[in-house]
Amino acid sequence: MDRPDAAGSAAGQGESEPRTRIRLGIAYDGAGFSGWTRQPGLRTVQGVLEEALWTLFRRHEPVPALTVAGRTDAGVHALGQVAHLDLTGDQTAALLRPRRARSPAGETDAATALRRRMTGILGTADSDVVITDAAPAEPGFDARFSALWRRYEYRIADAVSPRNPLTRGSVVWHPGVLEVGAMDAAAATLLGLHDFAAYCKPREGATTIRTLQEFSWRRDADGVLVATVRADAFCHSMVRALVGACVAVGEGRLGRDDLALVRDAGVRTSAFRVMPAKGLVLMEVGYPHGAELAARAERTRARRVL
Repeated sequence: MDRPDAAGSAAGQGESEPRTRIRLGIAYDGAGFSGWTRQPGLRTVQGVLEEALWTLFRRHEPVPALTVAGRTDAGVHALGQVAHLDLTGDQTAALLRPRRARSPAGETDAATALRRRMTGILGTADSDVVITDAAPAEPGFDARFSALWRRYEYRIADAVSPRNPLTRGSVVWHPGVLEVGAMDAAAATLLGLHDFAAYCKPREGATTIRTLQEFSWRRDADGVLVATVRADAFCHSMVRALVGACVAVGEGRLGRDDLALVRDAGVRTSAFRVMPAKGLVLMEVGYPHGAELAARAERTRARRVL
């Protein structure tokens, strides 16, 4: 039997059937993935997870598809990714019934059963993607549209930082000395609701208007530079471009106020480089509670304007 495309398998099947929405927490090492989004012939996080779902539910189609909070780029890591999926009644029942005759009883919680079985398929010893949490979603919850913000961190070891080979997959090594105070001051000039087209890789039909809620730099206890970047949403390569602009400031090639001037010019520039993906980690996604979940989703679906 050929594996169906999970994203499209539900079309025309049981559309009026009540579903159980499950919220998943996901972590992954992005080095082995061509990003989150399923792509033909490439290994992606969505592809690996939906393959596990197909293994679980191929006898109970339509196989559920994943809706994710943020579609990370190739090589980007995550500790706090969030996604949801909708289970039919048959799929929920399949999770709850005993798997083997010797089992004393079936599972009592579909979310817990889903996490356990997906973990078994993904592997418990050395998997580069892990289901960190699973729970019934609150009414109105949508992993993508209900989110208030996404928070990323980016790590750089410069010439005065230790070069730890154990973190080489998640920390970018920089040959010179970076002035963290200047970088932090420049980052602060970018906060607020703006069009960040100059810091985004363009995608046809996609808006580049975002609210940058937090952007700061510090050195951690080991001397590694850490950027914290939080916004309502990010466009393609936006965080790595913002970090690259700040690195240019830290090197003295750009001034504190130049980053806002680049932003307001609205065009891509060669004045800085987009930083490598491996230093970037999606740390957390924030959501409202209760009735605000559905209201937030409705507002987010509206196209952003300045």
